[in-house]
Amino acid sequence: MAKPYGELPLQLVVCHARPESFVGPTRNILAGLGYALLTPEEHAVSPVHSSQEPVLWIVEEQRLAELEGSPSDRPILLLTGRRGVQTDDPRVIGAVHRPAGLHELYRLLQQQLEQHPRSSPRLATDLPATVRREGREWGASVRSLSETGCLVHSSEPLQLGAELELRFGLPGAVRVETRAASTYELPPETGLVFEAIPPDTRAVIAAFVEQGLAAQVA
Repeated sequence: MAKPYGELPLQLVVCHARPESFVGPTRNILAGLGYALLTPEEHAVSPVHSSQEPVLWIVEEQRLAELEGSPSDRPILLLTGRRGVQTDDPRVIGAVHRPAGLHELYRLLQQQLEQHPRSSPRLATDLPATVRREGREWGASVRSLSETGCLVHSSEPLQLGAELELRFGLPGAVRVETRAASTYELPPETGLVFEAIPPDTRAVIAAFVEQGLAAQVA
């Protein structure tokens, strides 16, 4: 089972970027998700990370020259303006528009650094839900939530591969209704992937997850 938020071993990412190049508490939230984003100055004095080499650099494009002479096998994630990537440096594996938000950075860090990457960060929850399948309804609870899926505890078994309808509420009287498919089990819970979820609903879920994670590091 996945470790709780804030208990993951930290992978070191050194950021040649100004604080305003990140949205709000993004760096703090990512620390809770397993990524220590430190400036070169913070890295140099860190009692935990000063002796470590970064697994990846995050660099504002205009500061790319600061990495001349650095190890050539370290990937670089660029923070760019509206024009996108303007370099042919082979170390660059992706780019995010400034200011960089949680979901964009998390997705790229997962793809580059994890053997089994997730596309979206998850928030532990306990949200009452209703499952509907083949004309029947029963109760469930959403135990963790991301913009692309959730982990549910169902009062009735859910077969892997089953397609169903899921309804649950978020604070502010927001109701989420979506089709979903069961794709994995973490007994006694089942992982669901949302299907054809409307963009506005997905954005509401993403904002709820980000606010919840930010509250845990406040």
